[in-house]
Amino acid sequence: MFSKVPKIYNVYFLAIIATMGGMLFGFDISSMSAIIGSEQYLTYFNNPSGVTQGAIGSALAAGSVVGSIIAGPVSDKFGRRDALVFSCIFWLLGTSLQVATNGRGMLIAGRVFNGVTVGITSSQVPVYLAEISKHSQRGAIIIIQQLAIEWGILIMFFIGYGCSFIPGDTASFRTAWGIQFVPCVLFLIGLPFLPESPRWLAKVDRTEEALHILAHIQADGDLQDPYVVAEYEEIITVLTAERLAPKGWRRFVYNGMWRRTLAGFSVQAWQQLSGANVMTYYVVYIFAMAGLEGNIKLISSGVQYALFIVFSSIMFFFVDKIGRRTLLVYGAIAMGFCHFVVGGTLGANYTYVPEGVQGDKNVVMLVRGAPANTVIAFSYLLIIIYALTLAPICWVYAAEVWSLETRAWGMGIAAIGNWLFNFAIGLFIPPAFLNIKWGLFIVFGVLCLLGAAQFFLTYPETCGKTLEEIEVMFSDGGPRAWKTKKGSAHLDHNISNFATAQAKGEARASIEKFIETQHKDAHDTRTEAV
Repeated sequence: MFSKVPKIYNVYFLAIIATMGGMLFGFDISSMSAIIGSEQYLTYFNNPSGVTQGAIGSALAAGSVVGSIIAGPVSDKFGRRDALVFSCIFWLLGTSLQVATNGRGMLIAGRVFNGVTVGITSSQVPVYLAEISKHSQRGAIIIIQQLAIEWGILIMFFIGYGCSFIPGDTASFRTAWGIQFVPCVLFLIGLPFLPESPRWLAKVDRTEEALHILAHIQADGDLQDPYVVAEYEEIITVLTAERLAPKGWRRFVYNGMWRRTLAGFSVQAWQQLSGANVMTYYVVYIFAMAGLEGNIKLISSGVQYALFIVFSSIMFFFVDKIGRRTLLVYGAIAMGFCHFVVGGTLGANYTYVPEGVQGDKNVVMLVRGAPANTVIAFSYLLIIIYALTLAPICWVYAAEVWSLETRAWGMGIAAIGNWLFNFAIGLFIPPAFLNIKWGLFIVFGVLCLLGAAQFFLTYPETCGKTLEEIEVMFSDGGPRAWKTKKGSAHLDHNISNFATAQAKGEARASIEKFIETQHKDAHDTRTEAV
């Protein structure tokens, strides 16, 4: 598909286009965040609260589980790029249902279809980016996916905020949801200009195409570049070994693969269990608890999305200089501390409002003064820490741990971990605000500490290593997780060897040419003498 369309090989351009799939996810998140507190939404949908609002909010995650399940086989069969094209069908259908919604059921159905798209893109965009980028820049490239999600959240949040001023019973949220067509159309326009993943091409025995695309992406088309030769040889060597491995489900557990399966699934699960979605999905409720009202509440909620972008952007420059383990372990501990402060402050100071703060039945706690400022400050701090650590690194790590033969299916498994817990937590949070109230934050604080313990004990360092080199880290004879360090020696050694051999070959050829010239000159001299 799209073989006649000219291709662009700049890796950052490829990342920007591919990660527009992440922007779809961001748009869908805040298409609800900015709307759920508006008068039009509450009136038209009969003020949904508790499990009902949880079902609406978590419908996206339910569809994403389905998308994650089908993503692997679709990606392996048709290719990484074409799987992304396929995903857009569900987005166009889901957005159409949301715009035309006539009640809660149709809204939920539309969000489920959008979720199928998000399930495919959230699992296969990181796969594509991991397979086209150099090991030294892989973290930064995959972080572009997280930035796209955050830009989508921010843009759509303020679009929703602006649309809330549109008069009429339903025009505000129908207009906001209709704007979700725009990023999908742009995504579809850009995808034909992306080359297919060279690792996928090698996997399906299109080796000549794979080598040429790898050379174009990594070395401006130079097939003799030491990096290109070394990486291509490593891809083929590892792929050959993987094809001798067991098939079916056994390939996810043999020879240490169970460690990679556990790591890929659990790192995505912990991203959700960290409780960050309390802020990203329901920050409007948190700030209502802190006494903010009307436009101030919405603008303050939008500020957290701006902070998200700023601090994730910082990590773009440092993610491949700091180890994955460091960011995961200390990030989880710091997030746990923020949860304890917010939960403790609410628990010690809240006033119970049974009829709902500002008439919203989902919000029954209210604090004012210094405690309210503390809740707001640590909510912002939690998002900043999340943006610097778990938000980008969980996606990076999940994309890195799989072998070539298992990567598409494996990243689907990882995304299932993300979306299963996203669905459960999205469904759990609104009724939890009503039932365990401030204790919700204590629960998430404890979960963050448990996540930090698993990160330290079972996640080897993958920063700066080739995807093939990571195979050794998870093998039965691999090192203990806490003894691993960032950086790659294997590929650098191969490149050095190739460059040395190439230089020796050139020197040898030069010497042979010199000797040949000397012999020729001597022969000519003898001929003249005769």
